[in-house]
Amino acid sequence: MTNRINKILTEGKTGSRQTVNGWVRTRRDTGSFSFLEINDGSCLANLQVIAEGTLPNYSEEIKKLSAGCAVTVSGDLKESPAKGQAVELHADSIIVVGWADPEEYPLQKKRHSFEFLREISHLRPRTNALGAVSRVRSRLSWGVHNYFQQRDFFQIHTPVITTSDCEGAGEMFTVTTEKVEKSGADAAAQVKEFFGKSAGLTVSGQLQAEVYALALGDVYTFGPTFRAEKSHTSRHLSEFWMIEPEMAFCDLEKNMQIAEEMLKYLLSDVLENCREDMQLFHKFIEKGLIDKLQSVIDDDFGHISYTEAIEVLLKAEKQFEYPVSWGIDLQAEHERYLTEEVYKRPLFVTDYPSSIKPFYMRLNDDGKTVAAMDLLVPGIGEIVGGSQREERYDVLYSRMLEAGIDVEQYGWYLDLRKFGSVPHSGFGLGFERLVQYVTGMANIREVIPFPRTPGSAPC
Repeated sequence: MTNRINKILTEGKTGSRQTVNGWVRTRRDTGSFSFLEINDGSCLANLQVIAEGTLPNYSEEIKKLSAGCAVTVSGDLKESPAKGQAVELHADSIIVVGWADPEEYPLQKKRHSFEFLREISHLRPRTNALGAVSRVRSRLSWGVHNYFQQRDFFQIHTPVITTSDCEGAGEMFTVTTEKVEKSGADAAAQVKEFFGKSAGLTVSGQLQAEVYALALGDVYTFGPTFRAEKSHTSRHLSEFWMIEPEMAFCDLEKNMQIAEEMLKYLLSDVLENCREDMQLFHKFIEKGLIDKLQSVIDDDFGHISYTEAIEVLLKAEKQFEYPVSWGIDLQAEHERYLTEEVYKRPLFVTDYPSSIKPFYMRLNDDGKTVAAMDLLVPGIGEIVGGSQREERYDVLYSRMLEAGIDVEQYGWYLDLRKFGSVPHSGFGLGFERLVQYVTGMANIREVIPFPRTPGSAPC
């Protein structure tokens, strides 16, 4: 029976017999024995193994081990005399499971750039930083489900292939069995409709989540989404994961409360349960990261309206690349100015102009704005976007016509407003942006296992 290294280092008792599987990080020979550093991906720290020269395969195999080799080690756990480690494993058996030629293995003992590691995405999770990202991402995923399950939300699996464009931006990947050799409208005409109508990869599970919210009450969906947007920024991906809760009998104020509570819950959980990995990010990726996240947990979030935000930006003694005026969609530079230089904390911005928001958001009494909210955080900008949904049939119908939406195709969505309609709200949290914020990684490509961006789809 094998044990994970994180358990051995934290719970292993000296004098106990242990067997561990892992990969060699380094080997150092001294006198008649060798020191091996073994890691199995369960934690940042390595397990030091003492390999005596009396082992039967010492000369032929152990002294030829190099970074990347896979081994199974058995022996006795003993107190370590060295600083920085409580225990070490004194091996009485080391089996070489898989060799890694040091002349070919690209991850030798030196620091590699993240740009280089993207070129070997099949090996990059073996590095300290990317391994830590993976563990933090896993914990955050667990935290998302735990948060909602503790509060009696039901998880809904919304379709990956959909016939509805939630955002109405036309940035969906078309699903077809035909080879498309044309572009634009000609391509749409050429596509053979496998599902009997035009279909694409989902940009959001929100509309389908509303169906279940108006039957089960509080629901959430957590799955992959896709955008055919040719953006090469450090904040955008073509494939990414979205957390999308939808709550019946819920207004915009309660919606914001849940978003704030959820974010604080996730940050608290990861700081408590991923301490070693978070220390790595705090020390090497973003100085002061842990303090920044703790302040988010401790402080109340700010609240301003879109109109108030525009007034602040117009008074700013700063030249923005994108000019500011009422009715524009806030850019990342505007969002970061508000959170980093003015309010210096996470900030809810509400009541955006209806002209720049999707048709499903509830129209306010002024007829110009909608009950929308974006949560902006320092260093990232928008991390959550949500709204109270339009529950009034006539208003929704008019908004859909104004947006040029085929009301027949969305007849099912209108039906929800005919049969027991209630106020309901929800939001979307881009999971990769959350991971990026928590780890301090500068580029979003580092926080998803296999980044898909325009012109790039490794593995």
